[in-house]
Amino acid sequence: MATIHIRNQPVEVDVEAELREFNWTRPRWTSGKLLAASPFRYDQTPSFFVRLEPYGDYPAGTWSDSGAYDSEWASGGLVKLLSFLRNETYGETEEYLLNAYGFARDTTDIIIIPPRLKLKQRRQPLGDEILSGYVEDYSYLESRGISVEIQRQAGVLYDAKSRAAVIPWRDPNGRLRSVKFRTVYGKLFWYHRGATPIRELVYGIELAKHKTAILCEAEIDAMSWRQAGYAAIAIGGASFSEVQADIIKRSPIEELIIATDNDNAGAKLRRQVEEQLTGYVRIRQAYIDAEFKDANEALCKRGVGALQSAFEKSESVGGLKVKIR
Repeated sequence: MATIHIRNQPVEVDVEAELREFNWTRPRWTSGKLLAASPFRYDQTPSFFVRLEPYGDYPAGTWSDSGAYDSEWASGGLVKLLSFLRNETYGETEEYLLNAYGFARDTTDIIIIPPRLKLKQRRQPLGDEILSGYVEDYSYLESRGISVEIQRQAGVLYDAKSRAAVIPWRDPNGRLRSVKFRTVYGKLFWYHRGATPIRELVYGIELAKHKTAILCEAEIDAMSWRQAGYAAIAIGGASFSEVQADIIKRSPIEELIIATDNDNAGAKLRRQVEEQLTGYVRIRQAYIDAEFKDANEALCKRGVGALQSAFEKSESVGGLKVKIR
């Protein structure tokens, strides 16, 4: 365990355990560092490292990427790295770590921050006009096996200035709630400022008109399953919130096929979804071939047949289904 500071509070975090939840390319674990290919780029060389223990003035969890495309992602701390790996905002990752580890016990310098009492305001939808500045350019996701038809159905656009795919997130009524930007030259992403947090949304839920749907982590994976002919939704990360569970409970979905990434975080997510939704929908578990990280990689390297095979081999999970409206 190593002490890092989150919101001015010292927190003891198992840095190595957190990092081992995810698949790394060409990893080498030493007593004090993780060396691997950069998670932020399409990289095959060990040009990235994370400190697993404090070193001089550098706390555990600090990292460096020698081949970074821009200075913002050349180095940083544990929260920033985990927010990327978990596909969350920085604040959501802070909340995850605080809930998982709490505050450091053996310390005398805890800073007590008085709570701010305020009325919780209802988040408003974003106006669709914010999408008007983006253009129709589907070449990036086409290169990843997703057709123009599927992209148009999902409302995908392109931001020429930042060279990023623009992926809208909507609520069950079709109102725009968030927008994700995903660079086409690397793996970096960010969300529209002032949007509803992803943990309060389910991607593609406005399109979930069928009784059976596949649940995965990322939007591109959901579009990959749609390319294979299935209804699919995504939760946007490696954790499943009560709000997301409630959205699915209130949807027309009666059978949910869980198809998360092939890593420890994906396995943990499977259990979370199963625990929260068993008894509300029928649950099946679908497993993509172990040689692939996720649905999109399977689609790109093996075609729709890889996903169709995983669907056909999906395993039923026992439990009484009581659909409550």
